[in-house]
Amino acid sequence: MLTLAGVLGDPVAHSRSPAMHNAAFEALGLDWRYVKLPVPPELFAETVRALPELGYRGANVTIPHKEAALAVADSASDAARAIGAANTLTFADGEVQADNTDAAGFLAALPRSPAGMGALVLGAGGAARAVAWALDRAGARVSVWNRTPERAAALAADLGVASVEAPVAAELVVNATSVGLRSEDSIDDLPLAWIDPPAIAVELVYGRHETPFGAWAAIGASEVVDGLEVLVRQGALAFEAWTGQEPPLDVMRRAARASSSP
Repeated sequence: MLTLAGVLGDPVAHSRSPAMHNAAFEALGLDWRYVKLPVPPELFAETVRALPELGYRGANVTIPHKEAALAVADSASDAARAIGAANTLTFADGEVQADNTDAAGFLAALPRSPAGMGALVLGAGGAARAVAWALDRAGARVSVWNRTPERAAALAADLGVASVEAPVAAELVVNATSVGLRSEDSIDDLPLAWIDPPAIAVELVYGRHETPFGAWAAIGASEVVDGLEVLVRQGALAFEAWTGQEPPLDVMRRAARASSSP
């Protein structure tokens, strides 16, 4: 019997997760199918509750539903509760189980441990929250910047990290803003001109073209981790939770990079 999984979002047409997961299912000979599930906020909770009866074992969750995913769940991981959002739902034992693999996936994508590093997180949304939490737990000294200082301060206070009103030099810098999603975006949208690029730069935005943040990092010969690698790593954790099998990382990575999504 075909087992289903999917990604819940609004919008969700751009997602590369179906290509990535379906390639992994095929590689392991699993009779599974992963689909896009466009769902508006007002229908999210009832849709999640209906999915198990329709043959779904799990679902990834993207914008704008991550907080709602935690709220609808019957149980949640420590990470999801601490971050305040879930990006992975598993349907098992009659429950909706919530997890947040954004944090662990982000750490897995890094070339080395961030312990002891100064880390600057740009942004104050859900992705920034997961990254800041993960870095703090991993032993980094975390600062958060956002265009709206009050949002950075609120996030920092929640997580027990620092906030800054202007970006500061750091060994690791993460772009968790939306700058880079639009073709008209430029490095001027991120006030980085007066600090040196870091040893490690992580760009959570992914697409087919270099982002302004990526171009800035390249000037300083930073070791750049792109958003697709983070996507693959968090997706692999979800894959393992649903199937109980070791995820084929290379297969997932190739499929994500070859996806025709913009």
